[in-house]
Amino acid sequence: MVHRPKLTVATEYGNAGSFWVEYPAGLIDLTRTTHLPKGALQDGDVVQDQVARDVPVPPLQPSTQLDVPVNGDRVVRIAKKQSAIVIIDMQNFFLHPDLRDHPTGLACVIPLMNLVPALREQGVKILWVNWGLTEHELTTIPPSLVRGFMKSGRGGFGAPLPGDFGRLLMRGEFNSELYGPLQGLYEEGRREGTDVWIHKNRMSGLWGPQTALDLYLQEQGINTLFFAGVNADQCVLGTLVDAYFRGYDCIVVEDCVATTSPAGALENVLYNAGGAYGFVTDSSRIIDAAT
Repeated sequence: MVHRPKLTVATEYGNAGSFWVEYPAGLIDLTRTTHLPKGALQDGDVVQDQVARDVPVPPLQPSTQLDVPVNGDRVVRIAKKQSAIVIIDMQNFFLHPDLRDHPTGLACVIPLMNLVPALREQGVKILWVNWGLTEHELTTIPPSLVRGFMKSGRGGFGAPLPGDFGRLLMRGEFNSELYGPLQGLYEEGRREGTDVWIHKNRMSGLWGPQTALDLYLQEQGINTLFFAGVNADQCVLGTLVDAYFRGYDCIVVEDCVATTSPAGALENVLYNAGGAYGFVTDSSRIIDAAT
């Protein structure tokens, strides 16, 4: 992957209310707390509307901020209370061996089990964003999506699954619960008030102007999102791209995303996540920064 060279001068992106500042040292400040000062042009003595060239990096405020290394030899500084991890579709329907062969998805479980408690300790919200359909929603899902979840014209949303898994991706069914120990991890966080379960009814959790996820993020003042879950090139990517379009800061946690698609699909997601939509890191770097 080709990475951007470091800057030679501190640069501010965005607008007065929503902005990032990138420094030549490699820090990208996403906290929206410190604008670049204005100063004199390098070749003149008249103060103009241009940022000063020699700008010190603001010191980290450990009580409210966290510096996380990301790919490309950069560090992103986040505001803890304005940040959340969005964990998408780590559900039995997509991961349980009795329903699907998804070894790379299962490999994300342990990193998430380690990462979630570390983020909780820092005050970062844990959002479990999952399929969970109501009877009414079965009548509103568009035909392309209905067809995509059917096999040979049979089954699909709401159809009964084998054994005790219940109806496919319906709210409250066993196949819609989180896989294995992740369900218990969520229940623990729900009791502590750190974790929130958010239902979605499309590939993207942010597809419309009034989705439950977008409303929650706005109400909580959250603007920085870590992304994890399956499938990386489908529901994770859909939510990631919609978040990018809306102006959220997007950070993909590489060892916590996976897909069943052919080789190259995940590579493309990570390439664009780090080169266009935002940043890429991994659970170990986040944990190291948080502890």
